[in-house]
Amino acid sequence: MKDLHLLVWITQLGLSVAAPLAGFTLLGVYLQRRFQTGKWLILAFVIVGLLSAVSGLRETLKVLERQGKKKDETVIGFNQHE
Repeated sequence: MKDLHLLVWITQLGLSVAAPLAGFTLLGVYLQRRFQTGKWLILAFVIVGLLSAVSGLRETLKVLERQGKKKDETVIGFNQHE
């Protein structure tokens, strides 16, 4: 069960990085072809996608760090103390 939980977070980490970058890049390509603008539009959307991907990476890593700290804190039950 613990491995499945880690697999979910690894998948979330990958999606939070890949989805914004791919989505903004594809949107930039679509808009560039639709309105016949220069390559600057694609570059602008790639930069926005990279910034979103970095933000998603930071937020996911923060959550993973908080969960790691929670597991390190052991609660001593009534019958386990000295």
